Amino acid sequence: MSDSRAAVLDRVARAIADSATPPGAVRGYRRMGSLDAEARCALFVDRVGEYRADVRRIARHEIADVVESIGARRLVVAPGVPGSWRPTGIDLVEDTGLTPEELDRVDGALTGCTVAIAETGTIVLTAQPHEGRRALTLVHDLHICIVDESQICELVPEALELIGTRGLQHRPITFISGPSATSDIELSRVEGVHGPRNLVVLVTKEAT
Repeated sequence: MSDSRAAVLDRVARAIADSATPPGAVRGYRRMGSLDAEARCALFVDRVGEYRADVRRIARHEIADVVESIGARRLVVAPGVPGSWRPTGIDLVEDTGLTPEELDRVDGALTGCTVAIAETGTIVLTAQPHEGRRALTLVHDLHICIVDESQICELVPEALELIGTRGLQHRPITFISGPSATSDIELSRVEGVHGPRNLVVLVTKEAT
């Protein structure tokens, strides 16, 4: 540490030495949702759709067929993506540390997620084996994400608590709310600038 920096920090420390301890943060916001599972799922589907994502509710056994029907010719998948998700009619590229140039040669990525938030229509990834590296969901123009109904919570605090309970809070965490989009000062919306232009969310459940 330089002498000038140490001097400034010393002056700050002396200036606040006799200050009163600030009050704790007020946490009067909702920390637990009240919706049942079906209402949470319906709200999540509605909010994701508002972001212009393609969201579909399907049975778990339909995943591979629906992924194939989306039309991508080559998809990159993380090593932990289950075999039941992998369509046989398209080229799947296993991510074994692919370079950005190699990732750019495929049409999109197929991943799962850690948790989804109904109130905000947000998908949360924590780089688990079935989700892969953060780069998998940033380079391509298409991201196909599998969200099981059991992974949907109602509120952001519930999602953060779940991440902490599972010991995932120190992993790279990505929050995805719709396709990548940005607006300039004139509010002209541009999609795909810093992530996928197209987001397909497959919300799955056990067939009845």
